[in-house]
Amino acid sequence: MNSAQADAYLRRIGVTHPAWPTVDVLRELQLHHLRTVPFENLSIHLGEEIVLDEKRLLDKVVGARRGGFCYELNGAFGALLESLGFDVTLLAARVYGEEGRLGVPYDHLALRVRTVDGGDWLADVGFGAHSHYPLAFGERGEQVDPGGTFRVIEAGVDAAGARSSGGSAASGDLDVLRDGKPQYRLETRPRVLGDFVAGLWWHSTSPKSHFTQSLVCSRVTEDGGRITLSGRRFTVTAADGRKEVSDLGTDEEVLGVYRERFGIELDQVPTVQKRGEIG
Repeated sequence: MNSAQADAYLRRIGVTHPAWPTVDVLRELQLHHLRTVPFENLSIHLGEEIVLDEKRLLDKVVGARRGGFCYELNGAFGALLESLGFDVTLLAARVYGEEGRLGVPYDHLALRVRTVDGGDWLADVGFGAHSHYPLAFGERGEQVDPGGTFRVIEAGVDAAGARSSGGSAASGDLDVLRDGKPQYRLETRPRVLGDFVAGLWWHSTSPKSHFTQSLVCSRVTEDGGRITLSGRRFTVTAADGRKEVSDLGTDEEVLGVYRERFGIELDQVPTVQKRGEIG
């Protein structure tokens, strides 16, 4: 990413060019990213190709002012952080699903980020409802965040220190918990963006993927809450957890919410596409 691309990205998320890659800068960048770049899977249902290439990701997130899901958002965000002088490592994770089952390999992409003031952080702008700020990578106690209370612990050990049943864990793997519930199992081996192509393909095509089963467009609000448009249902969640839900009746209303609340200009309303029995 060259300096002009980095400056355009920073304008996209409303942040001035930082002087140094410190933890305070990282915190500001992650929060602004979550507030301005939606977590969304619209491309899957609009028939748009998703390509894990830095230029293509920047064209979408910055040029087209769209969002994406983990591979796109953390892929682009990681490139931005590297251009600003942060030490960034791409990490693979498997997401916990129903009954504590782990998802497919390369299920999720997260970032390990080191800062010049000695910090080592787990940054993630591509998991939907998650921490608003980076989590301390080496901290094993509770980390209180506007998005909940988080812990990063040795994989296979629950919040109380007992062995859990979330599947076998490789040495060095970590479990990320939110409010006591495991969110994903994180590998610590460095990865490259191309490693996640298989995971992207599965999530974009398999009828077993939640991304092919439903529509989502969501972002953090200025007051620490969240807005989410799922199909025609628009949910406003306040910072204290109170929800206001409305069902949008017309295509014009749906397109208006995408435009006015998420900054996404569409010429058609996305609809869930039927998938064949694969994967």
